[in-house]
Order: sequence, then structure tokens, then C-alpha cells
Amino acid sequence: MITWDDFEKVEIKVGTIIEAEEFPQAKNPAYKLKIDFGNSLIKKSSAQITELYKKDDLVGRQVICVTNFAPKQIANFVSEVLVLGVVLPDKEVVLLQPERKVPEGYRIG
Repeated sequence: MITWDDFEKVEIKVGTIIEAEEFPQAKNPAYKLKIDFGNSLIKKSSAQITELYKKDDLVGRQVICVTNFAPKQIANFVSEVLVLGVVLPDKEVVLLQPERKVPEGYRIG
């Protein structure tokens, strides 16, 4: 079990995908994403979401991300945030997103 204080340490925010591109160097099929968190804060992420999402359909989509993990090196790319999703038994990922458009950078709590 974690405490409320533990949960409050995790920074989960909404962002909007502004760019998505193929990531052929990744070990598992993935996209490189650029995500806008408002106030000129753009972060990068590698996301293994190629089964259910086409890169052109991702631009403009809002997503929920953990924004305060340490950066992670994935092949030749540094992933700065973790895009959250539901991992299905066959490893497909369904993205978490707000049920309506909200301002970028707002914290989930």
C-alpha cells in the first residue's frame, strides 16, 4: 500500500500531442511523441501504441502523462514523460485521456 503522501509525489498531467513520428530504432514498435503541457513546456516520450493508433491520428489528441520521472534513454532517444494507457492482454495499449478537452498542463488528482 502507498500513502497519500506517496501519491502526491507523482505528477500526472494532461498534455496534447503536437508531433508523432516512427521510432524504428526502438526495440519494440513505438512512436516518438512531442507533447505540449502548456506555458511553452514541450516534453518528449516514446510510446508503444502502434497497434491501435496511427501517427497521423495522434496529433491533437490529449493524453495523461506522468511528468516527473527521471528521463529514460530508449535507443537513441530520451523519453521525458510516461504516457499512460491500459495495457491489454495482447500488449495493445489504449491511451488514457480526459473525457473532454481541458487546458494543457493541468494536474490529475
